[in-house]
Order: sequence, then C-alpha cells, then structure tokens
Amino acid sequence: MPDFHYTARTTTGSKVSGTVDAANEREAVKILRRKNVVPSKFTTEEIVTAKTSRKRVKGQVMANVYSQLSSLIRSGVPLLRSIAVLRNQASNNTLKYCLSEIHKQIEDGVTLADAMKDFPRVFNEVAVNMARAGAEGGFLEDALERVAKFTEQQEDLKSETIGQLAYPLFLGTIGSIIVSCLVIFFVPKFGKMFESLRERGELPIMTDWLLNFSDLFRGPGALIGAFVIAALGITGYNYLQTETGKRLRDLIKIKLPLVGTIFQAFAVARFCRVLGTMLRNGVPILKSLSISRDAAGNRLLSEAIDQATENISSGQSLSKPLGKSGYFPPTVVEMIAVAEESNTLDEVLVDIADSLELRTSRRLTLAVRLLEPIMLLVMAAAVLVVVIALLLPVIKMSSSL
Repeated sequence: MPDFHYTARTTTGSKVSGTVDAANEREAVKILRRKNVVPSKFTTEEIVTAKTSRKRVKGQVMANVYSQLSSLIRSGVPLLRSIAVLRNQASNNTLKYCLSEIHKQIEDGVTLADAMKDFPRVFNEVAVNMARAGAEGGFLEDALERVAKFTEQQEDLKSETIGQLAYPLFLGTIGSIIVSCLVIFFVPKFGKMFESLRERGELPIMTDWLLNFSDLFRGPGALIGAFVIAALGITGYNYLQTETGKRLRDLIKIKLPLVGTIFQAFAVARFCRVLGTMLRNGVPILKSLSISRDAAGNRLLSEAIDQATENISSGQSLSKPLGKSGYFPPTVVEMIAVAEESNTLDEVLVDIADSLELRTSRRLTLAVRLLEPIMLLVMAAAVLVVVIALLLPVIKMSSSL
C-alpha cells in the first residue's frame, strides 16, 4: 500500500500532519476520520520522494541503516521484512523512497545488490559489492556489518579532516580577500605617483608587473578571463564524465604530490578488505576478484586486478601482476606473496587493510596540520610581494631627491 502524507485539522482546530498507509485516498480519509482528524491535503509518498530521490543521504545515516539491517538479518528476520521495518522508521524522504523501491524489486526477484545499484547516490560501490559478495557467500549480515563500520570510519575521518581544514580554509579566504582588495583598490592609487619613473624606464620590474596585473584585474580582461575559466571548467567537467576522463581523473588522484599516496593507500585498503572478507567466507578467489575489483574505486587499480585475475586463471600467482602494475606498494605485494605461499591470504589481506587505513589516517592528519602554517606563509608572502613592489619605487624616488 502507498503511503499518504496528509495535512489536517483536529476537532479542536489545531493543524497536524503525518503519514498514513492506505490502498487509496478514500480509504486514507476514512482512517483519519476514525481518529477525529479532518484531512485538507493529501500527497502520495511516491510524489514527495520522487523530487528528492537524487539527493544524497548522510554517511552516518547510511551506517545506521547497514548496521540495523545486519542486526535484523542476524536475528532471523527475513530480508524483505527487515527492509520494510527500516523503510517504515526512516525519517529521510530519499532513504524512505529508495528502501521502498528496493523492497518492490526484491519482491520481483531482483537481488539486494542489484536493487541497491539503481541508487548510486545513496548506496556506494563498496556497499553494493559487499552486499553482492555477502549474498553469494552466505554472509550477508557480516558483509553489511563491515560496510557499516567502514562507513562510520569514513565519516569520522571526513569530519576530522573538515574540522582541521576549517582554520586553513578561513585563512586562505581572508588572505585572498585582503590581497584582492590591495590589488584592485589600493595599488592603482600608486600608478600616477610612479608615472614619471615608468616614462624614464626606471620603474622596478616587480612594481611594473604589479601595476599591469592590477589594471588587468580592473579592466575587461578580468571578465574575459572569468568567462574563459568558466568555459574551461564546464568543458573539463563534461570530459571527466566520460570513461576516458574518469580514467584520467583516477590517474591524477594517485599521482598528485603529497595527497596522491593517501588516495592510493585508501583504494588498496578497500580492495584488500573486500577480497579478504570474501575469501574468509569461502567465496572462490576468481569470483572474489571479479567483485572486489570495483571496491577499490580506481580504474587503474581495477585494470591491474583484472590482469591478476587472468594470471590466476592460468595458474600463476596474484602478487606478480599487482607488483608489475606499480599501483600497489611493494610492502603490500611482498606480504601478499608470502601469504600465498603460506595459504593465509584471507587473514593477511584484512591485516593489510587495517594497517594501511591506520597509517594513512595518521598521514592525512599530519598533512592537514601542515596545511595551516603553509597557508600562513603563502598569505604572508603575497602581502609581502605587494608591499615590496610598492616600496621599491618610493625608496628609489626618495634616494634621488
């Protein structure tokens, strides 16, 4: 039965609103009248949520959903009933709509993972792949619990990073405003003072560049530059939505200085955790690799994993193609090689994921802390350049006098 959102008034005249389950609007009216409520407006759940179905749901909310679904299944509650329980108690319209659609698809014989895949802005690739692995390996509740823990870790890391970035971003914003005001409003006032030096060719190069830059900022060149930047931004964004652009984006992410190794480590950790979890629960290695390749979230790593899958199909090891790709750290490759020899690959992969996530989180925290003094130095250097460029001709003029 669809859910009807209603706005109504009680017998005392007070305004109330809520949701009622009914087969149609007429039945919904009857239900409300039995409660001494006179409805004035009805909207079906499908209409309300269709407008918000493309919105994202907070990571902490999704972590709770995965954890609760895991607990319900572990307690023996059937999957369909578990999803219905979560749908009925969901307060987020987007989540409520997605769970309703997933419930309908599962009733029609679609698997949980395939149903989740239809809502990529709510259920990410890691959750979908873990759900698929859990359903195929018979450990769905464990897979969902691991997704919940992973999502919580990601949210904690994101919150911590945003909190630490707040002050550097504040410094950067204030510094940009100060330098822009100096260049646009303060520097031009010195232009007439330095005209005589510019005519004689005695104006310092730094000052000349600063005055030209200020004129460019204040003239039509600024609008043209802004238009060109906007056009390039839109073109670049559209290109990054293509398959070639996505591959280039993944390459840039792991090749960026300082933060590239962080992106790479997190991708390798996700792959190792999903693969180790599936192997631990008895999923064949070829099937595990085909599912866990997407958990890395990086196309370059996925290509290396595909090559490893081909090697294993021909009777070779997993570690060699991963090492040849250059996208997996040598220590990780060596640990996988030793684990293959000792037949402890499932345990070692999970240990690798734990170790990588811990070390990378510490490295990320350190990088964010270093950002604050760097921003201070950049802001101070920009202001210093403006001051020196304006003082040099003043000193030259005073010395000539």
